Amino acid sequence: MTAREGVSGVPPAGLRGWLAGRGDPTWRARQVLDALWRAGAGGAGSAAGVSTLPTELRASLDASYAWDTIVDSELRIGDDGATEKALHRLSDGTAVESVLMHYPASPSGRERHTLCVSSQAGCAVGCPFCATGELGFGRDLETAEILDQVRHALRRLAIGGRRLTNVVFMGMGEPLLNLDRVLAAAEALTDPGRAGLGARHVTVSTSGVVPAMRRLTELGPRYTLAVSLHAARDPLRDVLVPLNRRWPVAEVVAAARHHARVTGRRVSYEVTLIGGVNDTDRDADAIAALLHGDLAHVNLIPMNPVAHTPWQPSPPPIVARFAARLRASGLPTSVRRNRGVEVGAACGQLAVERAGRVPPSVVSRRRARLEAASAAALRGERAVDPAPLVEPV
Repeated sequence: MTAREGVSGVPPAGLRGWLAGRGDPTWRARQVLDALWRAGAGGAGSAAGVSTLPTELRASLDASYAWDTIVDSELRIGDDGATEKALHRLSDGTAVESVLMHYPASPSGRERHTLCVSSQAGCAVGCPFCATGELGFGRDLETAEILDQVRHALRRLAIGGRRLTNVVFMGMGEPLLNLDRVLAAAEALTDPGRAGLGARHVTVSTSGVVPAMRRLTELGPRYTLAVSLHAARDPLRDVLVPLNRRWPVAEVVAAARHHARVTGRRVSYEVTLIGGVNDTDRDADAIAALLHGDLAHVNLIPMNPVAHTPWQPSPPPIVARFAARLRASGLPTSVRRNRGVEVGAACGQLAVERAGRVPPSVVSRRRARLEAASAAALRGERAVDPAPLVEPV
């Protein structure tokens, strides 16, 4: 983490307290927040550039806080400009990713600009179809390190006179294993005095950390909940989402169902479709049965190929058949087109690339292990490995 706390992660009350401790008027907190979130629609580059503040206060801010926790960023553009993948380097050398996706206006909706942010460096869950899992777990991100991904996107959007419309916590990491900082970031995103998004336009994703899902429910109807489902049968989900061995799929869906009933908000279920693994009629019917009658929507996503797996995306006709089967059961279903494939926009791909090439012998062992595990799961055999070492929130 940064040696100095990132100022974007300090709540307004904290800023006012810091100013009062210096003997400055607390109304200057508003000037600091405007400089962070409004000037250039993403903030000034440093406190030194904030002309509305006295020179001595600017120097004190820069001495006490990191105005930006991101040291530098590498940007890749794909899909004819519709997808921007950023690899951010933090002050300790940690690399994290964000993806900004642009959607033009259509007869059914307005123009959208959606940012996918990371909440951890690496990930402890270890889903084998996800490139981030190849990195392992590094550390939780601080609130400011999450928010500064947003501020960087705001600056890029401002150049074209565009505005951020949605933020999804679906980047690197399991958001609900860093819940306190994710919630603090979400509060800043929905604060009219900071990012100013509507709560419905902030989506928090999870692979199924049930205690943290219950905490989200206690907050009431605020943020949209998304569940990385991927399979409705425990033997297969054990392989695709190792966290399933701690909180099985029925328990995860029960928590999500309770969330929908309490908040009145529809839950989004994400299903990454892998050719010959989880894209059969049996799998579609299992999902339909599991979610029958729920306030739910299913997003189908063809897998992005990952170097260390033996798997490939489900072919388009199979995806279409799977979607049609879910819709016929009464489940609202959409198919998400992969974005930014040529720029490594899938979660973790660019960070893995920068981390160095995995030795072929390691890749071979991983593929063999996954082939054996998925074959056993397709026979209905559950894994006997211990549950992943993640702590309830």
